[in-house]
Amino acid sequence: MEQIEKRPVDVLFDKYAESHQNHTNETIHWICVPLIVFSLLGLVWQIPFPELSFLGQYKTFFNWASFLLAFSLYYYFTLSPVLFFLMIWVVGLMSFFIVKIEQAVGLGSGTAYGIYAAIFVLAWIGQFIGHKIEGKKPSFLDDVKFLLIGPIWLLHFICKKVGLKY
Repeated sequence: MEQIEKRPVDVLFDKYAESHQNHTNETIHWICVPLIVFSLLGLVWQIPFPELSFLGQYKTFFNWASFLLAFSLYYYFTLSPVLFFLMIWVVGLMSFFIVKIEQAVGLGSGTAYGIYAAIFVLAWIGQFIGHKIEGKKPSFLDDVKFLLIGPIWLLHFICKKVGLKY
C-alpha cells in the first residue's frame, strides 16, 4: 500500500500538537494565542516609523507592523494558501481594533504601550500556566518557528470543523 507523504504544514501541526493534548491547555491557547498576536501587533504598530512622503495619502498605512505582517503572512502562504487567506481576515480585524485604540489614546502613547504590554504579559502568563498544567514545555522552546504556527494551528481546527480543506 502506498503511503501519502504529509504536507509540511501537517508535520508542523502534528509536532505542535504533541505539547497541546490537555483540554485546559488547549482552551487557554484559544484565548491567549489570539491575545498575544493582537498585543504583539499593537506593540510593533506603536514603534515610530519614518514618514515616507512619496507614498502620498497612503503614507500612514505603513509602519513596522506592516513588515512583521508581510513576513508572517508570506510564511503562512508557503504553508497553506487557505490558512494565509483566513489569517488576513484575522489580522484585518485585529488591525481595526488597534486603529480604534490608536484613535482613543493616540499612536505611540504611554497608554497604548501599556494596554498592549499588559495584554502581552498576561497572555504569556496564561500560556505558561497552560503548559504547566499540560506538563510539557512550549513548542517554541525547541524551534522558534512554532511561535508562528500557534495562530494557524487554531485556524486549522476551524477549517476542519466547517469542512474546509486547508
